[in-house]
Amino acid sequence: MALQITKRIREGICVLELKGRLVAGEEVGTFRTAIDEASTEEQPKIIACLRDVDYVDSTGLGAMVMVSTKLKRTGGALRLMNVNRRNIELLVLTKLDTMFEIYTDETDAVNSYFPGREIRKFDILSFVQGMKS
Repeated sequence: MALQITKRIREGICVLELKGRLVAGEEVGTFRTAIDEASTEEQPKIIACLRDVDYVDSTGLGAMVMVSTKLKRTGGALRLMNVNRRNIELLVLTKLDTMFEIYTDETDAVNSYFPGREIRKFDILSFVQGMKS
């Protein structure tokens, strides 16, 4: 299934809703193009909703790291939202959970870009402890 990306703006923050697989080939190209198109502002603020992404391979992970690094260099950021269990496990195993801010709620993800607003980050420690049980 080809990766489909829907873009919308919420409070000036670009929310990209991904559906499909983030894998080597056309899918990674689609992802990178969507990020490039969304990062037209001086300090781009992007949230990637991964709820409907059922599989991410190593090339997909590499693309996420690459676009995140590129955004950080320009003063922007990429936040992840609604990451499913399989992809959370992948981020934890590759230790990339330390690179991305992950949120379970869109309001918290949007609020993370506004200092002073209350947010609840994804509790990775609780998730890992739950995996061990």
